[in-house]
Amino acid sequence: MKIKEIRTRVVRWTGKTVPLPGHFCTNPMDLVPINASSMSTFTFHDWLIVEIFSDNGLVGIGNAALSPQVTQQVVELYLKPILLGADPWDIELLWQQMYRKTMAFGRKGIGMVGISAVDIALWDLLGKSAKQPVYRLLGGRTKPRIPVYASRLYSSAVDELTAEAKRYKDEGYKAMKLRFGWGPTDGAAGMQRNLELVRTVRETVGDEIDVMADAYMGWTLDYAKRMLPLLEPFHLRWLEEPVIPDDIHGYAELKAYGRVPIAAGEHEFTIYGFRELLESRAVDYIQFDTNRVGGISQGRKICALAEAHSVPVIPHAGQMHNFHLVMASLNSPMAEYFPVVDVEVGNELFWYIFNGEPKAKDGFIDLDDNFPGLGLTINEDSVKQNFEIVK
Repeated sequence: MKIKEIRTRVVRWTGKTVPLPGHFCTNPMDLVPINASSMSTFTFHDWLIVEIFSDNGLVGIGNAALSPQVTQQVVELYLKPILLGADPWDIELLWQQMYRKTMAFGRKGIGMVGISAVDIALWDLLGKSAKQPVYRLLGGRTKPRIPVYASRLYSSAVDELTAEAKRYKDEGYKAMKLRFGWGPTDGAAGMQRNLELVRTVRETVGDEIDVMADAYMGWTLDYAKRMLPLLEPFHLRWLEEPVIPDDIHGYAELKAYGRVPIAAGEHEFTIYGFRELLESRAVDYIQFDTNRVGGISQGRKICALAEAHSVPVIPHAGQMHNFHLVMASLNSPMAEYFPVVDVEVGNELFWYIFNGEPKAKDGFIDLDDNFPGLGLTINEDSVKQNFEIVK
């Protein structure tokens, strides 16, 4: 089997977008608001689709949501020439060639996102060639079903937040995650607003359901240190990305307090970045995203590295590329799940682009043994109806 062609498409959502309330989620731009559009930097209304065609008629599908237009250029200009004519079963060699070809400007960020999208497509292609789900190529099932946590709960009005948290509880989720809406520039009053969010969810769902909270890189170390003792009574399973990704010493200091478990890794890249996090004892949970961290080839290595340090891996975002790694790793106790809602931030777009994404039932998802590869197809009718192709 040889790689015959590679096709990339950036699709842009043209359908209705639900407006989000102010302060719906903190982010790094909050500290520099002058002439900045804050959270708009971190929305995902464009999406990159990568298809790898083999000479025996199979097609592998990958994707990426970070900076899709620039990532597309990385794939087309730097990665595609490496792949054409290659044997996709030489997947480790291909990964190393892509990594080293882009090392001068890649390593982290967009270069690695491009590699991720391609690598996911390659694993999908290999699964289809072997007539097996990808998780079987990674070692098989480690659990009958995958527990998932509901991930949304933006900082909306208290009555809306209460209703949403109650709905997730009634639907059978045993864990859920909310977003903080306020950060350092909002002072002590903002801290109280954040505590109100956590208190609302905790009082709504009780103590037998895990609650997590995400600051999305929007706090400083000083602010986080002030918040930790205030959050401790709510027994959060973790506090996510309280400081920017490069502040590994800050993460280590927060973890050393022992008040609230610390999670990070959504914006970290490759085994080298995670080796530093683990050796610094900076996190209690690792949250890489497979379509950012170097794909399945790199994700499985990080899973093994984390297991050696007894740090669980709970990948960022839903999507099949993450679910297959979770299924194959005993060190991944559950997965994140974005409920099916109207398009907001754009995290929801994969529901409109692909067929085959599993829907949660009673707080679990399952992967079908009968679908080889990742189990996805592109919903071309939906793409045509709801998106435009970005040239």
